[in-house]
Amino acid sequence: MTIRKEWTPSTWQNYEAKQQPKWPSKAAVEKVTKKLSTLPTLIFAGEVEELKKQMALAEQGKAFLLQGGDCAEDFSACNSIAIRESLKTILQMSAVLTFTGHKPVIKVGRIAGQYAKPRSSDTEMVNGVEMPSYRGDNVNSPEPTLEARTPDPERMLQGYFHSAATLNLVRAFVHGGFADIHKIHCWNREFIANTALGEKYEELAKSIDQSLAFIKSCGLSESSKLSEVDFFTSHEALLLDYEKAMTRKDSLSGKYYDCSAHMLWIGDRTRSLDSAHVEFLRGINNPIGIKVGPTTVVSDLLEILNLINPNNERGRINLITRFGFDKIDDMLPKIVEEVTAAGQNVLWSCDPMHGNTFTSSNNFKTRSFESILSEITSFFNIHHKLGTVPGGVHFEMTGLDVTEIKGGAQQIEDIDLEKCYLTNCDPRLNGKQSLEMSFAISALLNKKD
Repeated sequence: MTIRKEWTPSTWQNYEAKQQPKWPSKAAVEKVTKKLSTLPTLIFAGEVEELKKQMALAEQGKAFLLQGGDCAEDFSACNSIAIRESLKTILQMSAVLTFTGHKPVIKVGRIAGQYAKPRSSDTEMVNGVEMPSYRGDNVNSPEPTLEARTPDPERMLQGYFHSAATLNLVRAFVHGGFADIHKIHCWNREFIANTALGEKYEELAKSIDQSLAFIKSCGLSESSKLSEVDFFTSHEALLLDYEKAMTRKDSLSGKYYDCSAHMLWIGDRTRSLDSAHVEFLRGINNPIGIKVGPTTVVSDLLEILNLINPNNERGRINLITRFGFDKIDDMLPKIVEEVTAAGQNVLWSCDPMHGNTFTSSNNFKTRSFESILSEITSFFNIHHKLGTVPGGVHFEMTGLDVTEIKGGAQQIEDIDLEKCYLTNCDPRLNGKQSLEMSFAISALLNKKD
């Protein structure tokens, strides 16, 4: 087992930090991070501990994790309509999974902070000109000009304020009546309502109405749980300067928390045992997601788990698998078996997006709805066979009626992708596809061995 010296929010600086922007000025970065370190936190330690409690239940099959949102948020989408529609979609999916899957659903958004993205190369060719790759709005802008693509640390401050504005509206929605289960019919959308999928959703909504009426007629007091929901935020902990600046020591417990989001995750490109990201994440007390894919070396993964979760705390680790529909059956079982044999307490969830990306015939980066569902199905089947718990799913999705992913009930084809292709990075399930996916997952939740 690897044993490291005492942790501080700065010890990551002694390790290799991959996927960091090439900031033009170190002094400018220090000025921004100093300001960030004085600003109010975005989340609270108590909320983080509540999420861990719920994730511990999901580890044991007593709850289910639904994590989803934009591939990369952009500042221009920080508006009430985009935020409302994404939240509405997650609420719809949660209602389907809770009512038909018969267990609580933990709602975690890729929202209010997913403003940085890893890239395969520092630069790319655009119209014959080499320029910095777009690394998310916290770093630079997607416009294909050298000025827009030059990393600017001031954008981290913009990212903080956009995250704060987003989270403020989300809190208002989930605690101000919008998330009231009695309003489940209001969560439907025009582009879904007059379809077979919309009819299926309305049938479920009527069943929920009947259940609520039964509860009321029995004279049972109505719980605030029917009118308010817990909603948590997450993003990839990529920009270590930003995450360090947002880390605080809790005055009650003396523990450190990264107060930029409730859950942070580490990606495939920054997951190495000797990485600065692993060093940083081992010291904060947030739940940590770890992407697990074809490049995973199980012995290294076990070392990372021992570093990040030395006390084997339940609810602390979310292993997010992302293999691709054609690789998961060959690769996931061995990893599950070895992690289980090592006695590690982890929540297994499935990211069926990143292993199923390809380029369409008309040169759009896309994914197939059927491949996404195939990977999820294999994920459930593998865990059922091994006697372990398929505890959650992780989607790149939006509530908007985009055309970025092929297939599904809409039968989106290559020629349809250009109709409403809005993502700055990876393709997302649209609102209808997301709801359709939730019905498919609910069937898997109810499947018996």
